[in-house]
Amino acid sequence: MNESGQPTAEAPACAPPDFHPRNPDLVLPAHSCDSHAHILGPKELYGYSPARIYTPPDCLLPDYLHMLDRLGIERAVLVQPSVYGTDNTVMLEALRTAGDRFRGVAVVEDDISDIELRRLDAAGVRGVRINLVDRKDPSTRTAPFDALRTLATRIEPFGWHMEFLIHVDAFPDLDSRFAGFPVDIVLGHLGYMKPAQGLEHTGFEALLRLAKSGRCWVKLTGPYRISAQPLPYSDVTQFAHALVEAAPDQILWGTDWPHVMLKGTMPNDASLCDLLSDWIPDESLRTRVLVHNPARLYRF
Repeated sequence: MNESGQPTAEAPACAPPDFHPRNPDLVLPAHSCDSHAHILGPKELYGYSPARIYTPPDCLLPDYLHMLDRLGIERAVLVQPSVYGTDNTVMLEALRTAGDRFRGVAVVEDDISDIELRRLDAAGVRGVRINLVDRKDPSTRTAPFDALRTLATRIEPFGWHMEFLIHVDAFPDLDSRFAGFPVDIVLGHLGYMKPAQGLEHTGFEALLRLAKSGRCWVKLTGPYRISAQPLPYSDVTQFAHALVEAAPDQILWGTDWPHVMLKGTMPNDASLCDLLSDWIPDESLRTRVLVHNPARLYRF
């Protein structure tokens, strides 16, 4: 209900994932990690933020564990979705249930207490997320770098990182903006820029420089969010190659399950997994991206 007592319109519903994942053709190495996924629901138990821009179906931990088993993935990182705001309850419950095979990335208030930071760290949280994309108010999509540096200074003693959802094409000076930042940063969805802008785009070139510095990690996730093509999203492949070639020790991979707000055809997660054969053809490099890199960042 709104302030006048009238019912408020619910944010648009989004499609569910394919709850029947296949076995992929690609055999993943032992201890592989899905570095980006969300648990959502049950809706009747955990209310969504009124500031959300979408309403997801229930995508529960047993569904996610089933998908991981089919793909042959042992470890995972749950990222707090925007629909819950700073209420990390669902993610923390999933971390508790899954145990040491999971880690988390939380969303927190700027004034979070040190006691709460310690509680989150003990629960398996290894970073905080800053989402500058999925917001109703466009004026809140810019990066308040002074406030972010203050928060980064507070999480630095825990060995945490700061994960951003931003369009790198809007930040041609990305590397200079983050020069001397107190903690490592992580960027999702290959930098979240449209492939049509090309490898020479100033924002992508800044991203490559930042990744080469060793203080920025990039997730090979959500190709359907940036591609202009259907699966296998061939226009994204050159960007994956460029990132892996530039900074192989700073690259992560994730399913982006349950693929919220996907506008096109919902892929089977096995098909997303098999993209790694083209994105990272070298088996030793795949092992680095799937096993060794996430083990370093998330401290498995």
